[in-house]
Amino acid sequence: MEHIPHPWIKEREKTGPRLTRHEQIGFNGRLAIFITDKFGSMGAFYVLSLWMIIWMILATLGVGFFGKDPYPFTFLLFLSNIVQLLALPVLAVGQQVLSRASDKQSEQTFKDAEAILKLQDEVHKLIKINNQLTQEIHDSTFKGKKTSGEL
Repeated sequence: MEHIPHPWIKEREKTGPRLTRHEQIGFNGRLAIFITDKFGSMGAFYVLSLWMIIWMILATLGVGFFGKDPYPFTFLLFLSNIVQLLALPVLAVGQQVLSRASDKQSEQTFKDAEAILKLQDEVHKLIKINNQLTQEIHDSTFKGKKTSGEL
């Protein structure tokens, strides 16, 4: 019996794992992914939170320009809304690009699992054949001889 490797193994050797950087995304896609990665981080959360806290403290104390933005910090709310409105489409594009790459990775994982299951099935068949041959050898070797339990 000749071993024939699963065709997915050769295909996988050629292509390697699918990565986000392999996507044909162009400049806009790369920029959207960069912004999505940076804006969606805890570092960005801390920077934005710190910025808002500092703004509110300075506005409450009436320091410089911030004193012109009295409670409830109307200008800060306005700026926050602009940031959200501008970030929303960019983040959506970044998520879409990352999702496409993730789908391709999932497809590769599925093909890998499929190949492993087929190989497992082949191993199971070989074990059954091995057990049958072992039993035939055992039967032919001890045919007519008494076993130690029969003495």
